[in-house]
Amino acid sequence: MKRPDLDTCAQEPIHIPGAIQPHGAMIVIRPSDMTVLQASANAAEFLGQPVEIGETANGAIGAHRNDILAWHGSEEPELQIQSDNLSLGLHRSDDMIVVEMENSAGDAAGKVFLRLRGFAQQLAGQPDLPGAMSTTVRVIENLTGFDRVLAYRFDREWNGHVVAEQGNGRLPSYMDLRFPAGDIPPQARALYARNHVRIIPDVNYHPVPLQPAIIPRTGTALDMSSAQLRSVSPIHLEYMRNMGTAASMSVSIMIDGKLWGLIACHSHEPHNVPVVTRDACDFIVQTLAMRIAAQQHADEAAHSVALARIQGRLLGAMSVSPYWLDGLTANVADLLAQVAATGAAILTGGECHTVGSTPTHDQIERVIGWLADRPDTDVIATHALSLEMPEAAAFADIASGIIAIRISELHESWLIWFRPEVLSTVEWGGDPHKVVREQGRIHPRVSFERWSDEVRLHSAPWAEAEITAARDLRAAIVGIVLRKAEELAQLSSELQRSNKELEAFSYSVSHDLRAPFRHIVGFAQLLRERENVLDDKSKHYLQTISEAALSAGRLVDDLLNFSQLGRAAIAHKNVDMNKLVVEVVRSVMINNEERTIDWAIDTLPPAWGDATLLRQVWFNLIENAVKYSRPRSPAKISVTGTAEDDRTTYTVTDNGVGFDMAYVDKLFGVFQRLQRMEDFEGTGIGLALVRRIIERHSGIIHGEGEVDKGATFVFALPKEGKGKILA
Repeated sequence: MKRPDLDTCAQEPIHIPGAIQPHGAMIVIRPSDMTVLQASANAAEFLGQPVEIGETANGAIGAHRNDILAWHGSEEPELQIQSDNLSLGLHRSDDMIVVEMENSAGDAAGKVFLRLRGFAQQLAGQPDLPGAMSTTVRVIENLTGFDRVLAYRFDREWNGHVVAEQGNGRLPSYMDLRFPAGDIPPQARALYARNHVRIIPDVNYHPVPLQPAIIPRTGTALDMSSAQLRSVSPIHLEYMRNMGTAASMSVSIMIDGKLWGLIACHSHEPHNVPVVTRDACDFIVQTLAMRIAAQQHADEAAHSVALARIQGRLLGAMSVSPYWLDGLTANVADLLAQVAATGAAILTGGECHTVGSTPTHDQIERVIGWLADRPDTDVIATHALSLEMPEAAAFADIASGIIAIRISELHESWLIWFRPEVLSTVEWGGDPHKVVREQGRIHPRVSFERWSDEVRLHSAPWAEAEITAARDLRAAIVGIVLRKAEELAQLSSELQRSNKELEAFSYSVSHDLRAPFRHIVGFAQLLRERENVLDDKSKHYLQTISEAALSAGRLVDDLLNFSQLGRAAIAHKNVDMNKLVVEVVRSVMINNEERTIDWAIDTLPPAWGDATLLRQVWFNLIENAVKYSRPRSPAKISVTGTAEDDRTTYTVTDNGVGFDMAYVDKLFGVFQRLQRMEDFEGTGIGLALVRRIIERHSGIIHGEGEVDKGATFVFALPKEGKGKILA
């Protein structure tokens, strides 16, 4: 349980300090008229002229008015302007523009460029990540002049680990030390992820307040989450003093959009770094981040490929074995290597089968009881079981870590892998458990001396590729072996429906398809009898032949689409239904430009499904609405959608000819038409195709109508992870 005072510390509103650091100045302006809404008390010193609240921004800001307004109208998140000896950095805060100013005298852009070029060559020559990080901290230390530069990596619990260091000896070495997660609380990590570079040139600075403190127009304090000049939490400044550092700079290492670590720079004396140098450091660190990401992705891919080979052998053994369990346990080495475990237990049919090093059956039963009380999930993984199940400490030497998968949807059946306890000694930068309190207020740690901690009751952590391999094996066992009975029952139902469709298809072959070809033969014969001269009537025959051939072609195409749909793979993803409907309406109206149609299309919620197949659903429903409302002027067609807890529902309504609900059961059948072909063209397959697509998505569809009063079609799709819609 967290301590209340630590929670209070973690909730400190560090994004709205109401003040900035004095090495720069800040002005907040309203973009509509460039009026100054707030200004730091030292703004006039940087601009060289008075700054009046409520007046138009002048000086260097006014001189670049057009550039600023053009940027504000774009999607660029930031704007950098160099004006004489002043560097201006602009970003947005709500609907306001925040201008940060710093003196730029002494910026040596040419020198920085040469260092960047040299860094690129050095980084390319490093064979591994430790070498790449060592190169990075060495280049940044040389470029910035800080006394110590660290590469700091976060673990899964947000503890930090110093993995590379470069220093001149003025500050103590922290190489290979750990720092607890509480040193950088969650709201601080959120700001690191949002604002990559932060500098504190002097730990003993006096904050410069913003005036007025509250923005009159909004009645709130300015959100400085993206401001580099933002004044720092007093707790952090106290932490720096305790560490013996008078200045610091940090640059975030972002991997796949997430905070991976920091490059942390410290100085024994106050020390500032010019804007251009800080930007160069950001570029260097993000280049390092790309190298880290590429290496991690390559390692993960290689690991996944190796595990996939193992899984292939396991599935092959299960497929040729009369009983799936015999096949799964035929090669114990592969079963354990699937997740790099030392033991495994399979509970099925009331029996417990074990391989390798495992707890006793009674202990395994207690683990299964604990698993049964967990929220329903396909994979449960932990490398510290006794922290969640205290009685597991008794067998931690065998099972400190587990991966468990439920391998039956209907019965209590589990496959559990085990890993033993790994004893380790972690070197911390100070006692991570020590909390300093004074008059009810929590203070940062005072000591950063090396402190050793023995870690027990933990196994080696499970890699993401191993958890994914366990999930994939579960899917294979459930989907290929254990669900055979369920699949047979479902297959019986599918066969009954397929038989009906096959009967309808046979009827089509003998009737609907035969008729167009009969026309072709008959009119071709007439044409041959008039072979010398093709008069108007002969041309009419040719036209009839063409129309019949086209009709047959459309019918065959629809039949092929319908038959192939049952074999098509469903590629699920989030689908923008608004975009699909706009595209479909535009496509349908190409051949209906002369029609007068009143469209009422609501904003539709996104769906979870295959975009290509769902586009076919919208096309058939909207095309039918346009077609069957042809006698109306104006035709009225509406498209609506709603989102519920487990599904999204969509409706298409028209004021067309409708249909008799007595025949609603035939509505979605193959070749079932409720209107005469002479009145409305079509093959009679469109709605059957729609139903099959919706059912392939585990959804439902139904239609309602009244003769001469229009029709409504409603379909519902399950949300991601919600399973099949039953009603």
